[in-house]
Amino acid sequence: MGMTMTQKILSAHAGLTTVVPGQLIEANLDLVLGNDVTTPPAIDVFAKTCACGVFDRKKVALVPDHFTPNKDIKSAEHCKKIRRFAREHDIENYYEIGDPQMGVEHVILPENGLVAPGDAIIGADSHTCTYGALGAFATGVGSTDLACAMATGKTWFRVPDAIRFVLNGALRPGITGKDLILHIIGMIGVDGALYQSMEFCGSGVSTLSMADRLTICNMAIEAGGKNGIFPVDEKTVEYLRKYAPKRFAEGNYKVFEADADAEYIRTIELDLDRIPLTVAFPHLPDNTRVVGSFDEVIIDQVVIGSCTNGRLHDLRIAADVLRGRKVKKGIRCIILPGSQRVWKEALKEGLLDVFAESNCVVSAPTCGPCLGGHMGILAEGERCVSTTNRNFVGRMGHPKSEVYLTGVPVAAASAVLGHIAAPSELGDLIKED
Repeated sequence: MGMTMTQKILSAHAGLTTVVPGQLIEANLDLVLGNDVTTPPAIDVFAKTCACGVFDRKKVALVPDHFTPNKDIKSAEHCKKIRRFAREHDIENYYEIGDPQMGVEHVILPENGLVAPGDAIIGADSHTCTYGALGAFATGVGSTDLACAMATGKTWFRVPDAIRFVLNGALRPGITGKDLILHIIGMIGVDGALYQSMEFCGSGVSTLSMADRLTICNMAIEAGGKNGIFPVDEKTVEYLRKYAPKRFAEGNYKVFEADADAEYIRTIELDLDRIPLTVAFPHLPDNTRVVGSFDEVIIDQVVIGSCTNGRLHDLRIAADVLRGRKVKKGIRCIILPGSQRVWKEALKEGLLDVFAESNCVVSAPTCGPCLGGHMGILAEGERCVSTTNRNFVGRMGHPKSEVYLTGVPVAAASAVLGHIAAPSELGDLIKED
């Protein structure tokens, strides 16, 4: 029996010629990630291992991003703890506020050249699966696993089964990778890929931007997936050449392809040109509906950004919709660039001016309101359209608030109109000169 992409990567990192679903293995890791929420308890466990140091100071990444800039004393103490640990162990990839390479973890790790095809990566954050967009195996773990991995450079896995998603055609203009993954989650449910690898293939893959692929893999966990993964193609290699020039030049990566006789527990074919603008209603990502198929939903806030949709690609889309228009009076629109690099490039391109003129507020790179952290918390009864990845009860604030997940075009149009809307609904709405 052949192996899937994920199975091949795990097999190679376990030093085995083959693995099968359900098999328990111990694998060597290329990168271990922690943030300001998950690293402090991991540091406590790490101390109990009696390890003299981390397994490789270049293969541990620590990113304070969830409650930073620090929102209160407790979050400041957490970051102080991480900062001290990073200094004590000479962690090369520690990213402090204001650093040129800082930002939201799942945006900056690929941007900073820490992810490449064939890597095996764990992170103490469920959205670590983002990096599958580059042909890597990446998945989330708990703080205890993070601690042990920092000490040993290894962790255990149960080899997952896989679902194959065959993508055909191309997305229509205005439809994004966020619409595609929301559509998929709506089809299979939040447990539809439970502990399974979501493996994407087909002629349609080449039509998707890297930003789309990163968004899609980011939300594999919202379907219960162990990981999401895309094959490596010219766009992947070009991304690697741009953001990881040293690894590209040295050929320090490996491309894995699924065997022709690899077994999947399910195959789902999708025609990309039939994917609609999609919104996930409260309080689960699989509660999806087609934009325009429901009664008017009046909103109070819009959030554009996060590890799901905070890349320059996303900010350009938002600016295209908002340019010359104003956020509706009474609506709060928060823009969250995913990294300092994105923030600076958006500044150079004039995107921040567009947002300011549209009456948006632009934040420093942070997770902020996505997890109900800060800078955008919802009050009782308030509704938010968000390009983030979760809309659970109380996710963004009060348990009686509501979060509606959408792609960037819908979020930006909704900010202008004050209700969930497609960009086409802006119609002939007069733009300012």
